[in-house]
Amino acid sequence: MSKVRTMAASALAPRPNILLLMTDQQRFDALGCAGNPDILTPNLDRLAAAGAMFETCYVQNPICSPSRASFATGLYPHNHGLWANGVALPEALPLISKVLADGGYDCGMAGKQHLAPCANGDEPRLDDGYRVYRWSHDPIHRSPQNSYHLWLKANHPEIYAELVTARADAPAEAGNVAKGATLADTLPVEAHYSHWIAEEAIAFIGEARDRPFYFMANFFDPHHPFGAPEPFRALYDAAALPLPVGSAGELAAKPAVQREYHAKSYGGHAPGFAEYSEAELREARAGYYAMVSMIDAEVGRILDVLQATGQLDNTLVVFTSDHGEMLGDHAIMLKGPMLYEPVVRVPLILHWPPAIGAGQRIGRIVQNIDLTATLLDVSGMRDALSVQGESLMPLVAEPAAGAAAGHRDWALCEYRDSGHGATPAVHTTMLRHGSMKLVIWHGSPATDRTRDGELYDLAADPDETVNLFHDPARRDDRERMKDLLIDVLEATEWPRPIRTAEW
Repeated sequence: MSKVRTMAASALAPRPNILLLMTDQQRFDALGCAGNPDILTPNLDRLAAAGAMFETCYVQNPICSPSRASFATGLYPHNHGLWANGVALPEALPLISKVLADGGYDCGMAGKQHLAPCANGDEPRLDDGYRVYRWSHDPIHRSPQNSYHLWLKANHPEIYAELVTARADAPAEAGNVAKGATLADTLPVEAHYSHWIAEEAIAFIGEARDRPFYFMANFFDPHHPFGAPEPFRALYDAAALPLPVGSAGELAAKPAVQREYHAKSYGGHAPGFAEYSEAELREARAGYYAMVSMIDAEVGRILDVLQATGQLDNTLVVFTSDHGEMLGDHAIMLKGPMLYEPVVRVPLILHWPPAIGAGQRIGRIVQNIDLTATLLDVSGMRDALSVQGESLMPLVAEPAAGAAAGHRDWALCEYRDSGHGATPAVHTTMLRHGSMKLVIWHGSPATDRTRDGELYDLAADPDETVNLFHDPARRDDRERMKDLLIDVLEATEWPRPIRTAEW
């Protein structure tokens, strides 16, 4: 297991507040500062310009619960055990929020947690250390503990009646089966879920305290279904947005399961790309961009409060997501076992002026679990939790060449039938190293599926349209990556107990 590489946080500044802004299902390129000329994100662009933007950050699983569990524990999915949505994180595993709370941080969260099953009721709460806990899995979850619904009832009773009471019998899968925006997506700005998340963050930041705080703001957007309040949807002309990259034709040279996901998303539980007209696809992309723009506006409100209260410079602000979204690329929608860049690569911005110089753009391969290590580092508690990530602070606080020399140069992502279950089960594993990317679609004995694979040279083919896995001319690249994957899997096993004698 990797040790946390550290910087001397105390030599630069006292322990900072930590504000973690996590979206749900946001692709790495869904930001203006990521080079996307079609999306409007002025507040996040300014945050990146004043801090550091990591351009190549990978999550450890492309599905919500396993990915969030990797951040919460600092471990790869094969070690923390939460391998799929609907699986509970083992209670014995300590969480980063609990560690921070035990170390003197005042901790709070709002929004989605998803570290335990909640399809049939409340999500069981773990020993998380949060003093303020405003749980709401999503805008339509019917749990009586849905804090967003409680807020709506108190502040917007007429909207609560329309969204919750009048739809008490609506199926839980309503959002999955919708190809377009639903009522919950298009509510007035002042009653929208994303606005509520910002309100909770602002209230927490404004509290008087004599110790640093940690707050995790969990936006549900830009998770499907794709739609936003009218002022943000009006920012985009759906007909003018570019269409997705790739095509259904390329799937003939890809693993067969991808053709299944082209026909039906979510293992058959949601409409597939094949069921969208071009107009519907363009509208989905416009709705997705509009959701991101609304999040950007709400983040701007939060940053304004940090600035007004004099806390912006002594707060580590982190912006990231739990995984991405296909959004029609390669003729596939949503997410699943596919490990393309739009699903496994996410935004990551760090802002903390005393320790992070402005305008840094870091291309080094980093991972979601490195963020966990970073929080331990800046809080001065790097020995309080054993994690598998490496602190990102050396990459932003030291000359890039020296920092890069010691930082891991690969990323691992694992899917273990992690989304809606399939028959037979689908298991995939990804390794990124240098410009090469390997994806193994596992066969027997892991599953009765046919073993297959993908290999991409991202330097020559950044859109991953040409699968080199079966190309005889790239056999050496494929075998080298497979050998490295075996070594990475061994290196990331849970640490062995200390040997105290020869026998």
